[in-house]
Amino acid sequence: MSEKSIQNSVMLAASQSGMTVWRNNTGQAWTGDATRLKDGSILIRNPRPLHAGLCKGSSDLIGIRPVVVTAEMLGQTIAQFAAVEVKTPKGKLSEQQAKFLSFVESKGGLALVARSADDILTVA
Repeated sequence: MSEKSIQNSVMLAASQSGMTVWRNNTGQAWTGDATRLKDGSILIRNPRPLHAGLCKGSSDLIGIRPVVVTAEMLGQTIAQFAAVEVKTPKGKLSEQQAKFLSFVESKGGLALVARSADDILTVA
C-alpha cells in the first residue's frame, strides 16, 4: 500500500473518529513576475522563494481532536492539536519529523505515526 493510499484512509478514519485534519504540504517553490515563453516554458523575473507548510519536518496531517475535560475543569470540551505523520509499514521518520512530533507531544498535543487507519482509531 502506498503512503498516499494510507494517508487517504487515515484522513477518513480521523474524520470518522471526530478529529479534523488537514494535509500539510511542505516544500519550496519560486514566485515572481512570470512570463510564458513561446516554447511553453516560464521565465520568472524578480524570483523569490516561497516556503509552504508549517516548518521543515512538520507532519503530513495536522489538525485538532475534541477532548472532554474532566469534571474538575467544568466538563468543557477543548480542541487538542494533533500532528499525524503518515508512513508506509517500513517507512522511517526523518530526524526533523521525529523532533516535530516530540515537540508537539511535549506541549500537550497528540503526536503519532500512522501506518494505517487503525492507528488513528486507537487514539480517538
